[in-house]
Amino acid sequence: MEWLLLLEKGIWFGLAAIGFGVLFNVPKRTLLPIYIMAAIGGLFKVFLIHFEINVILSTFVGATAIGFLSIWFAHVRHAPPPVFAIPAVIPMVPGIFAYRMMLGLMHLSGKIDPNTFNHILSETVNNGLKVMFILMALAGGVGVPLLITRKESAKEIKIKRIGFPRA
Repeated sequence: MEWLLLLEKGIWFGLAAIGFGVLFNVPKRTLLPIYIMAAIGGLFKVFLIHFEINVILSTFVGATAIGFLSIWFAHVRHAPPPVFAIPAVIPMVPGIFAYRMMLGLMHLSGKIDPNTFNHILSETVNNGLKVMFILMALAGGVGVPLLITRKESAKEIKIKRIGFPRA
């Protein structure tokens, strides 16, 4: 894979994330970290797909990188981690597989040649399952780092003791 093409894809991942960040009205101080995280996460995904790693696993690795980076940027920029993670991970949503699944469902709902029915059905189910598993990989990749590190930072939370009257 050409490095220039890889760099271009990283730029587009970052720009798409900036667009979603602006759409979600995030603070201006978070836009550069969102760009960096989306570019890094997207590059992980594209790089692993280039080396013939499954698209679901490569998406999970990219989303996990975004999840861990969002925690670091949250401490640096003083904003909650989802403010960084959600706009950065949205460009990795599997639009083409969802589009192909919907086209297959439309073909299956109309008159179809019995000879091609099984092929179209298997392609539609395949694309639908890819969409489902990629979305689960995105949610898990972003969510697991937040859950893991939340355990550590919860130790510092001070909770007021409520005194119960003694009988």
